[in-house]
Amino acid sequence: MPFQTLKPQVESILNSGELSVDNRLTQICELLKENIPYYNWVGFYFKNGDKNELKLGSFAGEPTDHIIIPFGKGICGQVAVSNQNFVVADVKAQDNYIACSIHVKAEIVVPLFLNGENVGQIDIDSNTANPFSTKDERFLEFVNEKVAEILS
Repeated sequence: MPFQTLKPQVESILNSGELSVDNRLTQICELLKENIPYYNWVGFYFKNGDKNELKLGSFAGEPTDHIIIPFGKGICGQVAVSNQNFVVADVKAQDNYIACSIHVKAEIVVPLFLNGENVGQIDIDSNTANPFSTKDERFLEFVNEKVAEILS
């Protein structure tokens, strides 16, 4: 499903005020996983209080052991420090990669900002080699901007 078609659905889910934030974020994860064939795991990590670590929030896909990720560790931990999108075409080529599944071939992580502060990120794992483009980055930036609106 094209990203333009998903945008109004993302907004509709996030604007469902009767649902909890966690419930809405889970629905976003499920929407993306079910409609983008190469999105095999979709999840949100958030800064864990005042600790220099991320904590897994809502997700869709196989359960992971990586509930807590220290800043600087893995792709997610690096994004928590750099505040930059990180697209990994081949996870095997990354020295600082934390494997969640032997099937994952690529990953994209986009930081989520609230009032200019990096408070979390959306993390996508793909079992397809090198599937992500700048269109994925722009779409996931859009998703995070909309998510930030319900976090404030």
